[in-house]
Amino acid sequence: MGKMDTNVKDSLDHVRAATQELHGAISDAAAKRGGVMKADLEALAQKAKAATESAKGSISTQNDAAKKHLADAVTHLEATQKHVGDSLKSSGQAFQTSIQKALADARASAQKVSEAVAAKRSAISAKTPK
Repeated sequence: MGKMDTNVKDSLDHVRAATQELHGAISDAAAKRGGVMKADLEALAQKAKAATESAKGSISTQNDAAKKHLADAVTHLEATQKHVGDSLKSSGQAFQTSIQKALADARASAQKVSEAVAAKRSAISAKTPK
């Protein structure tokens, strides 16, 4: 059983790292002065998709509290994907708006995954005899 907990922790940590990396990449893209290149946006779309799939894959292995947080994270990640996709098709103010929305949803997804990690750790520590 201890080994399973390690694998679950590893999968959650992987999801958290992926969402934090996505948030950082979108933040960097939003801050670029020379403008974001289409290749940058396509890479962001792939990161968002990978993080979403990773989070979805981890949901079934979590306790109920962590599952809820991960499900919320998936919702935000799917919105991030949509906003990044919108930014590929827009320019000017519409582009800036879609990037800002993607950034906000990426930040929210990272927060929700962190809450899932905390819920998982709380459940594990509650089971551990003191």
